[in-house]
Amino acid sequence: MPRSSAIQGFLRDASRRNRNDAARCCSSALTSLGATSLVKPNGMIGSQTNNEHFFSRRLYSPSVYLLKKAWDPSLAEYKYWNREESKHGEASYVLDMSPESIQKEARILCLASDDDAANSSLTDPTSKLPFGSRLLHVGTEPTDFPQSLAGEHPNVLFVSPSCPHARLQLPLILHKFPSIEWIHVRSAGIDFLESDELPGITKRRIMTNAKGQFSSSLAEYVMMACSYFAKNIPMLLEQKGAKVWNDFDIEELRGKTMGIVGYGDIGRATARLASVYGMKVVALRRNPAKSKLDPICDEVYGTGKLSLQRLMSVSDYVVCSAPSTVETRGMVNADAFKASKKNQVFINLGRGPVVDENALVESLKNGTLRGAALDVFATEPLPKDHPFWNLQNILISPHNMDKTATFMHEATEFFVNENVPRFMLGDTLLNPVNATLGY
Repeated sequence: MPRSSAIQGFLRDASRRNRNDAARCCSSALTSLGATSLVKPNGMIGSQTNNEHFFSRRLYSPSVYLLKKAWDPSLAEYKYWNREESKHGEASYVLDMSPESIQKEARILCLASDDDAANSSLTDPTSKLPFGSRLLHVGTEPTDFPQSLAGEHPNVLFVSPSCPHARLQLPLILHKFPSIEWIHVRSAGIDFLESDELPGITKRRIMTNAKGQFSSSLAEYVMMACSYFAKNIPMLLEQKGAKVWNDFDIEELRGKTMGIVGYGDIGRATARLASVYGMKVVALRRNPAKSKLDPICDEVYGTGKLSLQRLMSVSDYVVCSAPSTVETRGMVNADAFKASKKNQVFINLGRGPVVDENALVESLKNGTLRGAALDVFATEPLPKDHPFWNLQNILISPHNMDKTATFMHEATEFFVNENVPRFMLGDTLLNPVNATLGY
């Protein structure tokens, strides 16, 4: 039997093996048959044996489950990941069971600190990467990456927030390795990469992020913060400390209105919990039509100063989950707070610079706002002389309300197990980012 036929036959057999053995067996068989290369210079999967060539044919089609448009009719294909709602590992399973479906290898550079434990599923030598993918190098600046790597034609760049001065290093890395096609960011926000060059260097490349990994824990935080004020937890703690037994009235969340500034994945996860509590949900987003059929959002306003003021005027609790972009910085300002509904609580879990902190301090002092719960700040760590520390009607957390023991590990695992297989199979990548918009 010709060797190329033997390889084809083996790949058919490998596709029937269990997912843990298929990739390993396929690689071993190609080696034993004298295959000199699995990946051709053009990125196609194949092998060369005694001047005979074999190239795989595509047997994988985009996943049906992504074609859901239930609450977002403008999307022809649902492109965003959610840890709770999305189906896990479909592309990875196809890759393991049908390695002949691979369209191109993933040759990965990692722009991160080499001691970043959260990247272990990518960088640990004992970790199993998807069949057909290779980690070429890890470093924090261009000089860490040997020029010889250019001969490997790296096509994927994984960027971690652990890389110092990442906004400066990213353009340099892309200039050194122009073969990179796809940039993945391990965080949901890309503001740590923001630069004048970012829109240009990503124009002909795909950029994705870890959106959908952190939403549920932040939504839980929001409901805790609402209850902190509704049930007057500070009074409970004060009476416990003083050993005082005095009852007092508390409030229900049921029937209250939650306003959400920035109705992305975090905003919608929050709305889902708020609706379970019996709250009305109003939201602010760039494209209100995208939430027209959303069953958990009662009203949606567009962006702009008047829309924000309208939301502030009807909301008992306002949740700011907007990203930090040129358009959103300082967006929640004195005018917005002046429009606030009486006794309002303001909660910020998006990015600190979105809020005018001086205006927020004044609103908390003069009684315009009942209170605030803040997990993000313009300057972090929060300076010891900041007036927030001295206000009694504010709940402060050190930007850790999504920091579970595994949250960043899970973000890397999403890259390895969900998007890398999709890249190699030629499918649409999840969580595309518009570098110009900043999200």
